[in-house]
Amino acid sequence: QGPLVESGGGLAQSGGSLRLSCAASSLEFSYYTMGWFRQGSGERRELVADITYDGRTNYADSAKGRFTISRDNAKNTVYLQMNSLKSEDTDVYYCNAIHQLESRYFWGQGIQVIVSP
Repeated sequence: QGPLVESGGGLAQSGGSLRLSCAASSLEFSYYTMGWFRQGSGERRELVADITYDGRTNYADSAKGRFTISRDNAKNTVYLQMNSLKSEDTDVYYCNAIHQLESRYFWGQGIQVIVSP
């Protein structure tokens, strides 16, 4: 098991909500920009949202207004609150950590999100 462990995925109905969590261990968490990516079968992994150590956020257009990324540096955890879910949000979601000063990054194992129409 790597330093990033995702939880909170699963099945939701269209219009519903899910909250993904990613707990980091063995990292200097505050030095990492944390992000959530998604990847479909045979597709490229793409950014959903990320957040810097000091809370600056960035969202994919598909996530703006529906998803919120946040982090708790005391708990070494990053969250993705997903509201107003759509069937096209169905994918495997990956947590990512990128060191802000060094060439070091990590991926979580991925977690499935399925949104039923």
